[in-house]
Amino acid sequence: MTMRDPVNDFEIPEEWLEKSALLRAEAGDLVNRGLIVVLSDGSFLKRGFTTGSTAAAAAKAAASTFGTGRTIETGTFVSIPTPIGLRVEMAVSYSKGGDAGVRKVDNDHESDITRGTLFCATIKEIDPASPDFSKNKAVDNIIVTGGHGVGLITRAGFETPAGNYAINPKPLAQIRESVKEGLMETGLYDEICIRKKRAVLVIIYVPDGVELSRKTLNERIGIVGGISILGTTGFVEPWNDHLGEMKDVLISDAKKLVLTTGRQGMATSSMLFPGYEIVMIGSRITEGIDAAVSAEEIIICGLPGLVLKWGNPDMLNGSGFATVVEMIEKDPQNNRLKQAFEMCVKKGKGARIVVIERDGLVLMDSKNEFDYLAKDI
Repeated sequence: MTMRDPVNDFEIPEEWLEKSALLRAEAGDLVNRGLIVVLSDGSFLKRGFTTGSTAAAAAKAAASTFGTGRTIETGTFVSIPTPIGLRVEMAVSYSKGGDAGVRKVDNDHESDITRGTLFCATIKEIDPASPDFSKNKAVDNIIVTGGHGVGLITRAGFETPAGNYAINPKPLAQIRESVKEGLMETGLYDEICIRKKRAVLVIIYVPDGVELSRKTLNERIGIVGGISILGTTGFVEPWNDHLGEMKDVLISDAKKLVLTTGRQGMATSSMLFPGYEIVMIGSRITEGIDAAVSAEEIIICGLPGLVLKWGNPDMLNGSGFATVVEMIEKDPQNNRLKQAFEMCVKKGKGARIVVIERDGLVLMDSKNEFDYLAKDI
């Protein structure tokens, strides 16, 4: 029976599992819960939970003690939904009287500065006539907003409009759903939001958020006064998207180097090539190779649109196809694909070339190592 990672939808090859020190049942449990990523050498990396998931856990813990007079004992686990449908559990640091805190769990993302940070939520019951009530922000009579340590957006161009707290739409919905669960478990949701026709105001705050924000790019990009509440899946992947100013140093110093074209390449490369320095460079493949002055091994890994067109920028001319992906889907045996790949190998000056699909399948590998992941084209 195949094992599939539910977070990135990657089918884990049997060869990887056979190398793992974990028993298959143990590995299967951790994979199915989204807690680990299995690598090609059988080792694994720990996922963590996003700022959005952590805030949602704090909000549910707060909802569970709101209006009840009860407390939640430190270390008690609270279960919350994630945007991809999995449920996760986090330990409560404190919860009493509708105010709660949860610490962001450890993970193997080396640059995650929010690991161990306390995320808090407090809940208030408000009347729709109150100045705190915002009709356009209320869903199911639940309003989620930010407080101390959560950044305020000052510029256009974000998923959340300027003038609002930096809580992205998916974690916003996740927090709201978690609060509703907590209130329904205590019986107060129907009492407050349906019978009394009042609303619940949820305030997310991060005691160390202002200080943490100074270690981020938030102020440079127009988010002031705190950190952002983010997360499209609810999970933190255990690899780094390196800051621009770090990339040249990482490339020049690395002995074993993977240059990848984007986030999918970053994710797949992290699984395929444990122990390598993996740097995302977009279309700057030639520049990356030239900068790798210390490298004993270089791998180029990425989606076909960037990698194959780097090999042959003219591969689509007169082909009748608008994109490389269209060519692969409609005419996988087109000789232009093979020619472009051969040109990549030549242009790579000895670098290994690995072309992948969006689901992580390997389309082409100049070393032919990942035959069990390859899709015929």
